[in-house]
Amino acid sequence: MLQKMEKSNSILVFGGSGFIGISLVRQLLKSGYKTVYIADIKSPEEQVEGVVYLPCDITSEELIQEVFETSKPSVVYNLAGFANLDNSIKYPKRTMELNVIGNINLLEASSNFNVQLFVYASSAYAMSDKGSFYGISKLTSEKIVEEYFKKYDLNFAILRYGSIYAAADFDNNYLYQLVQSAIETGSIVHNGDGEEIREYVHVKDVSELSVQVMEDRSLWNSALMLTGNERMRRKELFEMIQEIIGNSKLEIHYLDDGYTSHYKFTPYSFQGTSAKKITANPHYDMGQGILECVQKVMETREYESLGD
Repeated sequence: MLQKMEKSNSILVFGGSGFIGISLVRQLLKSGYKTVYIADIKSPEEQVEGVVYLPCDITSEELIQEVFETSKPSVVYNLAGFANLDNSIKYPKRTMELNVIGNINLLEASSNFNVQLFVYASSAYAMSDKGSFYGISKLTSEKIVEEYFKKYDLNFAILRYGSIYAAADFDNNYLYQLVQSAIETGSIVHNGDGEEIREYVHVKDVSELSVQVMEDRSLWNSALMLTGNERMRRKELFEMIQEIIGNSKLEIHYLDDGYTSHYKFTPYSFQGTSAKKITANPHYDMGQGILECVQKVMETREYESLGD
């Protein structure tokens, strides 16, 4: 077991201002870690005691060096880079620069600074022939992380995140965008046929599990699937949103245009590094999570209307 205050008195989170990152930082503080460093190209929206923000572009080795010299981390989380599959299709070169080369930069610095544990935020798409450049970048980085362990004894944990959601407006928060569209436009437009199956997991559950992985040495040097207990079809999700917002006239459009870059039932398409699956118990209730998304959208709309 990692001794929190002695062996990990400095934790560095790259991408700590993002959707998962800011939730992870809050959970680290809640778990008793006194100082958490956020390294990101943008500062967090809120100032929190115990959080130190360090501006950093993970493609800049010079900036990374400065961040490591300042923070002197025992544990490094890498949640930075492209997190949106559709954007990665538009920008394949940038995807590789951030998700692969950027990750190598962080691994190299972690090795040089004798970091105890490197935690890499991967994706279920790393094990799929779907996911296009995004999935390729994640699988490539996983292999490189494993090789740094073999060659340089850099302990690691690979976290393959599933379908994460919360009441937060981020471009990679699919469920929140659905709720926002349903409320603001009275419709949901889906590119698939609605039969796709996902295991939704709340960002708070993912954050708790991500901290637990750091603290449990038996989970080190392995790949882990972090998914939810709520397995449902996209059609069922849309109907659930319709019921919660109370709009019986909500229009749901299925374009069924192939949805070629996204998996339908399971991300597992070929054999790679095996992964243990861990879920939160107890876990965040799906209905409650959607309700919070609805409340957040409505609060935002009310706030914006006051400025008109």
